Amino acid sequence: MTLSDVAELTLLSWDTVKDIVKAGLAKDYQNPPLKSVRRLAIDEIHLGRKRKFYTLVLDLDSGRILWAAPGRGQSALRGFWRRVRLSKARIEAVATDMSAAYWSAVRENLPHAVLVFDRFHIMKLMNERLDELRRAMVREAEGPLKKKIKGTRFLLLRNSENLEDEHLPRLDQALQLNEPLLLGWYLKEELRELWNQPDARAMKRFLHDWCDKALGTAIPALGKMAKTLLTHASGILNYATHRITSARLEGINNKIKTLTKRSYGFKDEEFFLLRLLSLHHSKYKLVG
Repeated sequence: MTLSDVAELTLLSWDTVKDIVKAGLAKDYQNPPLKSVRRLAIDEIHLGRKRKFYTLVLDLDSGRILWAAPGRGQSALRGFWRRVRLSKARIEAVATDMSAAYWSAVRENLPHAVLVFDRFHIMKLMNERLDELRRAMVREAEGPLKKKIKGTRFLLLRNSENLEDEHLPRLDQALQLNEPLLLGWYLKEELRELWNQPDARAMKRFLHDWCDKALGTAIPALGKMAKTLLTHASGILNYATHRITSARLEGINNKIKTLTKRSYGFKDEEFFLLRLLSLHHSKYKLVG
């Protein structure tokens, strides 16, 4: 039930109900135990212009949010690293994006943990490079070709198996009329196979072959992507030994957005953070 529903049912004020719930959340969730945690995911979520960014740390085995703090980057994680040291947790692996702020913080505070760059964020970056190429092609194209390329952003960035049959002829037509776009799209689809390789050696060979192809196209956007992957190759290839991603955290992000919409925002920052820490136990029930 919402706080307003409880207040109406109990004839208590909304503030009184909130204070009671807040005290209960603090008792049960304020300091989640870290000693048995082995695998983490670190990511940020954007909650609009007012709240902006929050940094989250997730236990990948239990699905529990272990840390939530306003802001992004190293400063938002300082309190978490202190709690990890005090708990003497033996973290084995951490999934994060390729942001220097996050991976450098992991290297500094968890020197023995394996850093795994997240698959979702790598493919997101590849989509950004492909869209960058598409925009460049639109600027250079003229006449009917310009119109055919301009409306293909959704088709280019979506995974091929998720495209409807009626969309395929339009995508095929745009790709056949523009060779750089065709190369970019095929390389994007091929890159998705990197995480399906059977072992570390095969994954390394696949990654370097892909980068050679991308650099060989002489297309700036694809060359930039290849250089980024080569620079972060060790963290990408660690997936072969620790097959973790932050995909579970993406699902949590959707629950958080649902929570903020249902509550029409939170004026009490501490109460909001406690609600995040209890989110793995939250269930919406029909009452009456």
